[in-house]
Amino acid sequence: MKKISIALIGLATLVLSGCGNIMGNGNTGNNGDNNILGTILGGVLNQNTANGLLDLIVGGIKMDEASLQGTWYYSKPGLAFTSENLLAKAGGAVAAGNIKEKLGSVYSSVGVNSNNTYISFDGQGRFQGKVDGIPLSGTYTYDGQSQIKFKATLISFTGYVTRTATGMSLNFEANKLLTILQGAAALTGNKTIGAIGELSKQYDGLRVGFDMRK
Repeated sequence: MKKISIALIGLATLVLSGCGNIMGNGNTGNNGDNNILGTILGGVLNQNTANGLLDLIVGGIKMDEASLQGTWYYSKPGLAFTSENLLAKAGGAVAAGNIKEKLGSVYSSVGVNSNNTYISFDGQGRFQGKVDGIPLSGTYTYDGQSQIKFKATLISFTGYVTRTATGMSLNFEANKLLTILQGAAALTGNKTIGAIGELSKQYDGLRVGFDMRK
């Protein structure tokens, strides 16, 4: 993407240089150059910004069934918004970074790490794994776009998956994630886990969970 952007900027510069020679030294020509340059560069920058935030939108970068299969380990806090509009309304990448930082503190407080938080998909509709050391297993159905419906012994819930540069982001509605994590919080007497619920109330369409890699 960087190479493409540089090439486009270079092309814009060459085109505008030619326009300047043709138009001469008139004021209209110079103003026209500035307007054209602003339009081209603005389009390039906006496209790069949009592409850079796709992994913060549910299903922004889709995964197929084959890519989903395998064992995924927790890497860092994950999040996704249900639409581009809600992400923009929340404040974009800056807000996402702040939310991930807060989630990181919450996860650390209950000991979430790559050893006790992972999930395996067998490609045949069954999953197993652990979330903060709490074992989960059962069946799943994936729509091939972004939504995974899980059915375990005592709980059913929906996950939302998005491909990232390092793997995938698996996120949930805050109340469902709280249901799972509260088991560990109850054992330790840790009350900071409630911060996940508070975060979700502050941002419309926020899904929270885990960035994972194989």
